[in-house]
Amino acid sequence: MDDATRTEIEAAAFRALRAHLIEARPDVQNIDLMNLAGFCRNCLSRWYQEAAEARGVSLSKDAAREIFYGMPYADWQARHQTEASDSQKAAFETAFRDNVGPRG
Repeated sequence: MDDATRTEIEAAAFRALRAHLIEARPDVQNIDLMNLAGFCRNCLSRWYQEAAEARGVSLSKDAAREIFYGMPYADWQARHQTEASDSQKAAFETAFRDNVGPRG
């Protein structure tokens, strides 16, 4: 497989993952994704931002989130985010530290 085809296939897989998380399963909470898989929608939008910046495209955190979520992040939160339980929050602190780094 040539590099261009591989890139197209990888991009299609990313778009399918995004569509699944945004359109098919907006009920799955980011905190649950992070706690179980070590990444969430916000991580994906951050990786998108980092990939853009690596290619000389300036993109803010908010702009990357809006591109990924298809709407401002605050709107997504209002529509889909539920209050996390104390146990979810405690697990998140560990998952975030282990997968992203110290919070600060």
